[in-house]
Amino acid sequence: MKDSHKLIIDNVSRFIDLTELEKQKYISLLTEVKVKRRAYLMQAGEITKYEYFITKGCLKAYTLDVDGVPHISMFAVEDYWTGDIASFITKQPSRYFIKATEDSELLGISRANYDLLFQEIPKFERFYRILYQRSLISYIRRSNHGISLTAEERYIEFKKKYPNIVNRITQKDLAGYIGITPEFMSKIISKVNRM
Repeated sequence: MKDSHKLIIDNVSRFIDLTELEKQKYISLLTEVKVKRRAYLMQAGEITKYEYFITKGCLKAYTLDVDGVPHISMFAVEDYWTGDIASFITKQPSRYFIKATEDSELLGISRANYDLLFQEIPKFERFYRILYQRSLISYIRRSNHGISLTAEERYIEFKKKYPNIVNRITQKDLAGYIGITPEFMSKIISKVNRM
């Protein structure tokens, strides 16, 4: 089994038990995708055709405000999922851009294969339900932190929660995630590093 396939099977196996036959069936439904650094995996206005699992690299998902300023909603690295589930499920255009910040490799499942997977291996409905529940919980926590924590506290929380990401992204992208200007981000980083 390829390393990328082992990584996704290990991810799925945290929540459901699969037979060898089920593992092989799942892998057969996945598409390998490579995205070069600074290239788009997906752009706003497109209908999301795949849900993606990252096997190598780093990507960022973001929207643009009316002034063209990016607001980053998430970073995704190895062993993370990314995409726009709302667009994927409803077949409506996405509001998100997903761009590689490093050369990246992903495994994608198309909507047709996603539906086929549920028919052929129903236990995957449990896996994806858990995946989406965890995503929703993370989104709610992030929204609450945006309201209740200072920018400095949000940065400290990010460093604690994502130590494997903080050194892989630019200060400008980190500022876009925290919701502040890059200049203010620089001041916060300096202050926290002196603590």
